[in-house]
Amino acid sequence: MTTLGIDIGGSGVKGAPVDTERGELTAERFRVPTPKPADVDSVVDAVAEVAAKYEGYDRVGITFPGVVVDGVTRSAANVDKSWLNAPAAKLFSERLGKPVTVLNDADAAGAAEVAFGAGRDQSGLIMMLTFGTGIGSALFLDGVLIPNTEFGHLEIDGRDAELLASDRIREAEDLSWEKWAHRVQKYLRHVEMLLAPRLFIVGGGVSKKSEKFFPLLDIGTPIVAATLLNEAGIIGAAAAASRSADRAV
Repeated sequence: MTTLGIDIGGSGVKGAPVDTERGELTAERFRVPTPKPADVDSVVDAVAEVAAKYEGYDRVGITFPGVVVDGVTRSAANVDKSWLNAPAAKLFSERLGKPVTVLNDADAAGAAEVAFGAGRDQSGLIMMLTFGTGIGSALFLDGVLIPNTEFGHLEIDGRDAELLASDRIREAEDLSWEKWAHRVQKYLRHVEMLLAPRLFIVGGGVSKKSEKFFPLLDIGTPIVAATLLNEAGIIGAAAAASRSADRAV
């Protein structure tokens, strides 16, 4: 069985077929820009455009930047409000003609890192944070996902955390790495106070530049960069679809 993973991000929709046993892409990924506005019809079109680049897949896993419950999207912080309570899995499955599993984007990236990357063989409470258009979070206890956490929306200094410390804000406000790291540190210390995780895994595009801001962070929790980088969401989505297929047998 061949599984396709597709990651819907704030700036791009990207996908590739995945070897879900090894956690590796089996072909070069293909990317299209995320539509503006990112409403239901245009995003479904973008996903279909990515999927059309590949043949012979049997099922599809798709990430979504929001809360997903039983294939229905329950929040839409960084996409069009038409996604609120949209039957996403049904819509994608009808368009692609294949079984589709939809899950939160940070949950997918975190699941990939826990299975194949920086969180592999780690016990206790592990937290994946993705710094990009917003701040995504994924929480794992002894390797088991606690789904749909939204710790990117914690209130810090009277502001939504992702409006203070996301990578998009760093770029929009032209913040130096020092100033941005100070904001990230304040956010991470707040999360430490609430959850006391054993490890932070940082993903998103900015994780490729971890050497620029990790040394500036003064926190009590060990912190590591995601090893799967921007492929994590694709791999995690495909792995979730594979598990769903296995449960259906």
